[in-house]
Amino acid sequence: MTITVGDFLLQRLAEWNIHRVFGYPGDGINGIMAAFNRQNDIQFIQTRHEELAALMACAHAKFTGEVGVCLATSGPGAIHLLNGLYDAKMDHQPVVAIVGQQKRASLGGDYQQEVDLVSLFKDVAKDYVHMATSPEQVRHLIDRAVRIARDERTVTCVILPSDVQDLDAVEVPSREHGSVHSGIGTVGRSLAPAPDALQEAADILNSGNKVAILAGAGALHAGEELIEVAELLGAGIAKALLGKAAVPDELPFVTGTIGIIGTKASFDMMNECDTLLMVGSSFPYAEFLPKEGQARGVQIDISPRMVSLRYPMECNLVGDAKETLRALMPLVKRKADRRWRSKIEEGVEAWWRVLEARAMDPADPVNPQRVFWELSPRLPDDCILTCDSGSAAAWYALDLKIRSGMMASLSGGLATMGCGVPYALAAKLAHPDRPVIALVGDGAMQMNGINELITIGESWRQWQNPQLIVLVLNNRDLNFVTWEQRGMKGQPKYDTSQVLPGFSYADYARMLGLEAIRVEQPDQIVPAWEAALQANRPCVIDAIVDANVPPFPPHISRSQAQEYYSAIEKGDPNAEAVKRGAARQGSESPGGK
Repeated sequence: MTITVGDFLLQRLAEWNIHRVFGYPGDGINGIMAAFNRQNDIQFIQTRHEELAALMACAHAKFTGEVGVCLATSGPGAIHLLNGLYDAKMDHQPVVAIVGQQKRASLGGDYQQEVDLVSLFKDVAKDYVHMATSPEQVRHLIDRAVRIARDERTVTCVILPSDVQDLDAVEVPSREHGSVHSGIGTVGRSLAPAPDALQEAADILNSGNKVAILAGAGALHAGEELIEVAELLGAGIAKALLGKAAVPDELPFVTGTIGIIGTKASFDMMNECDTLLMVGSSFPYAEFLPKEGQARGVQIDISPRMVSLRYPMECNLVGDAKETLRALMPLVKRKADRRWRSKIEEGVEAWWRVLEARAMDPADPVNPQRVFWELSPRLPDDCILTCDSGSAAAWYALDLKIRSGMMASLSGGLATMGCGVPYALAAKLAHPDRPVIALVGDGAMQMNGINELITIGESWRQWQNPQLIVLVLNNRDLNFVTWEQRGMKGQPKYDTSQVLPGFSYADYARMLGLEAIRVEQPDQIVPAWEAALQANRPCVIDAIVDANVPPFPPHISRSQAQEYYSAIEKGDPNAEAVKRGAARQGSESPGGK
């Protein structure tokens, strides 16, 4: 029986163990959509927008380790994919974009919706982007796109003109000059560096008296090894935001996140260490790493292009984090002097007390930190957390204590708004038995989150476990940017750009048939979380929170403080509330004034 190129495309993807494709239909992919209707191996997930399809493909890759696949039509549909694809590219996630195009005969004719898609995707999918002009190409285009995406952890793209999709497939190309015969065979590679490189790294680590470890997304599967190495070295472990779930926050030597929305314990450890071990991280902010020359450095990363990029390392180990740490451990000597470790643990304990005090501060009407602080001990053991960009990411980074077995992610390198809800839905589809919690600001919800709630409302009755919670921080402010304007530029809040329209997320959720809870007072926080976690359907918590609680960095320099007060002096519309919040939170920092 003859099959079409569209049929063969899906058949080949299924052979690559692709079971789910996120997308939105259009006439440029009619041949592929028809093929979906003729098979049962791959599930098509209709999203509300192509950007959300790409974000969900990225999240699928993050929460499964598999290749994520998204599908869009030509022209506008293809263009819409870009933001989600850049999210995948910048967080090093394997995603394949399959995109339709106008008929071959019309190309170059300024035809409707004709876009030069090879050029459009040349940056985001620079490792592999090609257009099929004949059925004979399709096998090797798909094989190479999936293999390169998977093995190089990157974005690739295959473009299929609409008329090609309906042609008879060529499953086995002719054995002749110029033909390509690709395959799906597995890849074997060395996951650990050579012994001499491991010994060099061990010598550096063994010579240090104050070792600090920084773990990122590349170490998410290496938690046990990180803990054992930290125990041997008497080190503390700080975490880049994408590595938040690498090791549990309940360990006394885990200093938490690092950076602008990091902890003072991490800040102090980096400023005082004499040796840095960076594992699976490309954390970008130099001001939160040791000063150049202060610490000797060892880095472990799967990609040679990412080593010695953020700090001048003495030894770079290119390999898988888990396997490299395992190979390194026998060479690492246990440090007898534990004074450095004791100091780190004292700093961690002090910082948790600070965060608790900040969370319990009064606010108008609800302190957003308290919403996260009260969630933390109630998190289900096997939950998956997704978070959006903005002030929600600050409270996620600081106030939630991740435990072993949990998964968590957000948009790291791109830090795009609008990822929280699509990430959550992709996580739920990939892990239907696990509870999923999305932590989202009202800006991101108005941008696109409310759209994907429609998908949740439409599909949740088919789920084995309906536990999915969306927390919305409703403060009618693009809050993180408002505070950046104050703290980085000394500019007062500009209401025209920063104030959001009022919207009842709870009422909207109820309209979709979802559970909904509105939180307007602090004493409603705990009952809201308990009710949401016990709900028999997805639940939206609409929390009315104070926009004037500052998501401060762990260390506020004199110049930053001056910028805040400059913004106040220039007539910030919330001047008195900003002054009170800054004074209150600043005074609660360890050593704060």
